[in-house]
Amino acid sequence: MISIIGISLLIGILAGNAVPHFIKGITKEDYPCLLGNGAIPNFIAGWIFINITGILIYFWNFNEYPLIACSSCSVGIFLIGLFHAGPGAFGRK
Repeated sequence: MISIIGISLLIGILAGNAVPHFIKGITKEDYPCLLGNGAIPNFIAGWIFINITGILIYFWNFNEYPLIACSSCSVGIFLIGLFHAGPGAFGRK
């Protein structure tokens, strides 16, 4: 059960982190990213996170504890959302 909580938390963090990078990439806005702050690096980072999230969801078995898995994923999305809304990767502007 601990592994389901951990992987679900990771999936939530990856999914929640993919959204701002992907959106900033397709809207051609600069946003802090390890690959670079431009639109294309952000689009690529968001696309990679979306694909990794999808692969993890596909291969990980959530049938045994679906409520715990969904709850942990939701907590992961919430935590990365607080991170992006708060200090962010490079602090407040």
